[in-house]
Amino acid sequence: MIDVGASRLSEVEKASSHGSAALCFSNVSASYGPYRALFSVSFSVPAGSVVALLGANGAGKSTVARVATGLVPVTGGHVFFHGTDITGWSAWRIARLGLVHAPEGRSVFATLTVEENLELDFVKSAGRHRADQAVERAYGFFPRLKERRRQLAGTLSGGEQRMLSLARVLSVPPKMLIVDELTFGLSPGIAAEVFSSLRALKDQGCTLLVVEQHVHQALAIAERAVVLAHGSIAYEGPISEMGDLAERLLGGKTAS
Repeated sequence: MIDVGASRLSEVEKASSHGSAALCFSNVSASYGPYRALFSVSFSVPAGSVVALLGANGAGKSTVARVATGLVPVTGGHVFFHGTDITGWSAWRIARLGLVHAPEGRSVFATLTVEENLELDFVKSAGRHRADQAVERAYGFFPRLKERRRQLAGTLSGGEQRMLSLARVLSVPPKMLIVDELTFGLSPGIAAEVFSSLRALKDQGCTLLVVEQHVHQALAIAERAVVLAHGSIAYEGPISEMGDLAERLLGGKTAS
């Protein structure tokens, strides 16, 4: 285990204050009622980078995502986004800064068509005059959705619904996107399309924190990794320095 001491916290806070990091956790703890999920977690996500967040079942990965986006309150420490202390902020206020969370599961309106699902979000977030451009951008990420634009969302396959929920999140390019188990339960083909969309975002300069059960896929897109074990940091650093750490710590698997 890495000892996250005062010097490490100083590095995290320094990165945040100088704007070199998009997201910083500084000594963050969080709980669900009496059950503590995170224990003094400190790490940073450099702006414009892709970081893989890995760990075994119950390690705290999804809690990190929820804390970052205001869905779970911290019980200690601070969260920074591009140098702004967002600790205690509401989820909608954080989202307006450009920090967006794509959670596990599907969030679509089953009785609306694919295009109506997209337009519903895009008109609200981008305005009517930019909605058409946003829809075409979504189809650029997921051509399969364009083929099904008139189909009711509830009749799509599970993987296609996952694509649609992600496309809705990407209606306006975020400054940073946290994706939580995007490929859970998906076929290999659709999972590959989802990762292709993440690579496209990466190429456009979007900062990504990828929570993913498929270790090797996550590491293939990321430059850095954060490994959690029992709610604490087990490793933070470049992928190139991990060696066989992912396999040794996680047995080659990760889960939410």
